[in-house]
Amino acid sequence: MSDILTRILATKQQEVAAAQAALPLAELRARAADMPPPRGFVQAMRTQHSQGRAALIAEIKKASPSKGLIRPNFHPEQLARAYEAAGAACLSVLTDEPYFQGSAGYLKTARAAVSLPVLRKDFMVSAYQIHQSRAMGADAVLLIAAALSQTQLEEFEGIAHELGMAVLLELHHADELEKCRRLTTPLRGVNNRNLRTFKVSLQQTLDLLPEITGEGRIVITESGIRSREDVQFMRSHGVHSFLIGETFMRADDVGAEVKKLFA
Repeated sequence: MSDILTRILATKQQEVAAAQAALPLAELRARAADMPPPRGFVQAMRTQHSQGRAALIAEIKKASPSKGLIRPNFHPEQLARAYEAAGAACLSVLTDEPYFQGSAGYLKTARAAVSLPVLRKDFMVSAYQIHQSRAMGADAVLLIAAALSQTQLEEFEGIAHELGMAVLLELHHADELEKCRRLTTPLRGVNNRNLRTFKVSLQQTLDLLPEITGEGRIVITESGIRSREDVQFMRSHGVHSFLIGETFMRADDVGAEVKKLFA
């Protein structure tokens, strides 16, 4: 596990402890139960595929630990509408505050502006956060295999599915596959960013592809997709789903940038 990931996860444990002290789990569960039903995240992606199109999870991200501030002119509701108009299947919204300058408020604002399903992009370390995600309106959560044990992965997936949310399982290396073998989510993401060096290589997705492709599964390539050529390269290898953030966040016109890559 990388130093930065270790630091982030330690911070998350502190955040969860503070959140639980402020809002006990029983009350949080009640809030989550009162939410309208989640939007169909997996179905939104399958609908795009059934029409022969790539399925894009378009990310709303203000900053990152490796790149610092990415988008100074940051308006989540405007970005969400631009992504929807450009044909994105789903949204991903960063809610981590200390490292990515995100917030739960950004997720709520973005989701309220569109009809797309929304992934809460954060670092799950506790079952509390899964209930918290539903209570803030998330339709899907991210589980990072490198950050969790097999027991945690299975527990968190089970809670998410009970709450009606989709689960995006994020993988980096083949040595993470064994602890994920009992997970049922069809969404298998590969982060092309090496967690130790932060270098990006699309080969990371291709290396794992034979191990994670299966009936009903959706393989999503994450990080490092910067051009139409990158999209076509991945599609030529049978990968038709993409999670892209920084490339769009650095563009003046995010909708035009989406169309440049996918139209």
